[in-house]
Amino acid sequence: MGYDRWAGGGRGGFGAGHGHHGMGHGRGRRRVFDGGELRLVLLKLIADTPRHGYDLIREIEAMTGGAYAPSPGVVYPTLTMLEDMELIAEERSEGAKKMFAATDAGRTHLAEQAEQAEALIARLTDIGRHSARTDGGPVRRAMGNLRTVLQNRLGQGDVDADLLHQASAIIDEAAQKIERLKA
Repeated sequence: MGYDRWAGGGRGGFGAGHGHHGMGHGRGRRRVFDGGELRLVLLKLIADTPRHGYDLIREIEAMTGGAYAPSPGVVYPTLTMLEDMELIAEERSEGAKKMFAATDAGRTHLAEQAEQAEALIARLTDIGRHSARTDGGPVRRAMGNLRTVLQNRLGQGDVDADLLHQASAIIDEAAQKIERLKA
């Protein structure tokens, strides 16, 4: 391979707001992966243990504490690319799911990129630690409650500007109270 298909470019990673639990919601947050970073993460996980695509998605989701799961629409084409690059190969498995294992070329490439691969894995686990601190069950439940109430109440046809201002004021007041909480 006389070229580096791992450097930047394209959408080998994934944009904000994509995937089952995409990060960012499209507003100024950094992508979870840029360029070829997702390829490197998938290769690292496959080199550690042969896996199929669904297992890779779930493993990344587990590493991030549920905060992020790449979509199948990104993972499967990336696996095909890794296979085309001869860095992974399909392994015999029971059932309909394709199991992949790293090839010798894949292990060599991973060894050359070990520092970056470890940094990417660390980034995923950091997301998981952050998620555990900020997305606890009771908070997630309360946020879901608020979302449902807002959709139900403000989604009705009889919503006027005064009602919108009242709802906004209540939410702003709650945000200020949370900001002032002491640990």
